[in-house]
Amino acid sequence: QVQLVESGGGLVQPGGSLRLSCAASGSIVSINAMGWYRQAPGKQRDLVASITSGSNTNYADDVKGRFTISRDNAKNTVFLQMNSLKPEDTAVYYCNVEGVPTVGRKFISWGQGTQVTVSS
Repeated sequence: QVQLVESGGGLVQPGGSLRLSCAASGSIVSINAMGWYRQAPGKQRDLVASITSGSNTNYADDVKGRFTISRDNAKNTVFLQMNSLKPEDTAVYYCNVEGVPTVGRKFISWGQGTQVTVSS
């Protein structure tokens, strides 16, 4: 079993910043890709950013230059620094982690989601 615990969401004014964290724990041998997705009401869940075990990153076009994804491999934690936030960034943000468990070949786990609201 692999558990993900997210933190850092909240209410922020346009132009403000938030930092999301997601810590993985449990029966983990190694973690490969880590990422953040978001889902706004009535919309599908979309990739925001991802980072590989080699720290290669990928971003959605609408967050490039504003969001930064990073990871702490020693703590099995992924971060999303969000700057210059816009009302259209409002959504529930989910972390996603892929890796190798102690039993089995692969796991893909999702966090519980954290609400980010950008509003004046």
